[in-house]
Amino acid sequence: MERPLDHPATTRLSSRGQVVIPEEVRTRLGLVAGTQFVVVGEGDVVVLKALKAPNLADFASLLEKARESAAELGLTSEDIEQALQEVRQGL
Repeated sequence: MERPLDHPATTRLSSRGQVVIPEEVRTRLGLVAGTQFVVVGEGDVVVLKALKAPNLADFASLLEKARESAAELGLTSEDIEQALQEVRQGL
């Protein structure tokens, strides 16, 4: 079985700081224009990690856990709305 790292591709950094991800890699990973990444750099290594929204089932599960935690803490909808407003004002 052939592994992606068996045939690494090369690319260049443009004068505008842009890097083109080779087409074969974009296709294999399902990357499209507008895909967002987390970028981490250390020494001579740069890692790009695609950010993908959770699917609806995962999101529903996360939402249910958040609701359970809020209920356990005795938080009301108003408490949560106020906390969100405070965070948004700090941005």
